[in-house]
Amino acid sequence: MRVQITARHCEIPDSVRERAHELAEKLPRFDTRVSGVELVFDEERRTRKVEGIVSRDRTSPIVAHGESPEWPGAVDAMFDRLTRQLRRQRAQAVDHQATPTAGDLLED
Repeated sequence: MRVQITARHCEIPDSVRERAHELAEKLPRFDTRVSGVELVFDEERRTRKVEGIVSRDRTSPIVAHGESPEWPGAVDAMFDRLTRQLRRQRAQAVDHQATPTAGDLLED
């Protein structure tokens, strides 16, 4: 899986960069179709913003934002939103599969 980290108008501490990379590596646990993650760090005035874009095979990407006065808070908020979206979409895909009916079971 590819993880790309980009900084706009700011410098990212190495500890935050490593933490974000570790969290991004855990995303395939929630959806096996994750093929890449792009993290964009941005700083405006006193607000730190992080945007996460998760690319998945055969589906549209998932985008989540997080902002906080400090980098770790923004990263955690963004990953919380990403995992929530991945879990919800995975649950919807599983819930909508057809259950076998009595007629289907007798045909075997």
